[in-house]
Amino acid sequence: MNLTAPEATQFDPAAADQMEKIISDLGRMYHERNEALQEVARAHHEALFLLAMAAEYKDDDTGVHIVRIGFLAEALASFLGQPKAYARLLRKAAPMHDIGKIGIPDSVLKKPGPLTPEERLIMNQHPAIGADILGKSRIALFRMATEIALTHHERWDGQGYPHQLAGQAIPLSGRIVAVADFYDALTMDRVYRPAFSQEEALAMLQAESGKAFDPAVVDCFMQHSTDLLALRERVTAQRTTFADLELGGQEVL
Repeated sequence: MNLTAPEATQFDPAAADQMEKIISDLGRMYHERNEALQEVARAHHEALFLLAMAAEYKDDDTGVHIVRIGFLAEALASFLGQPKAYARLLRKAAPMHDIGKIGIPDSVLKKPGPLTPEERLIMNQHPAIGADILGKSRIALFRMATEIALTHHERWDGQGYPHQLAGQAIPLSGRIVAVADFYDALTMDRVYRPAFSQEEALAMLQAESGKAFDPAVVDCFMQHSTDLLALRERVTAQRTTFADLELGGQEVL
């Protein structure tokens, strides 16, 4: 016996319209929620970038170094065959690598001569300070930034700091940024020394392959050094900014 009333199976236009409205409202709410979350993430990123810039101003009065690191790291990741999404994320995260220097006294950070063993211990705290500042966010960008801040002074041979990681135990992001940071820092004037020439910097980078740095990353840098040096010069000449890091990476150059 069929117990279903005929009217229960009939199409109800009003109910269908109501369901479509509910689905539309849910879609709009989901879209607005995602936009709000993205805006919070952008604001968080900008605040942390500005803090990284403040740390960099203590060591470099232009702040351009950290912007160059973002573009160099992105390009190097691409040359290494990493996915575009990974390279883009690295571009945005890499500039925060030395954010922990905000917690290092100027008497140590700006000392013109060699550091004493005690001062070196203080300086070596900046990766952990940076990781603490960046926190334990679930957002991928900040997870990568924390990873970089904590590991970019580890060494391939295990003699780095703060945790003496070695080889591929060091995250790839840290290995890439370590090479980009080393090269770019060498070619800048510092309070304790003048800039090295491009040729000298490349020779010093090559000499540290398999010691401080991942040989594969160094080999990639050397293979593409002409392109990377040209990219560095464009970033400097065009006064590339945080907004460019956000907008589109190498496309804006």
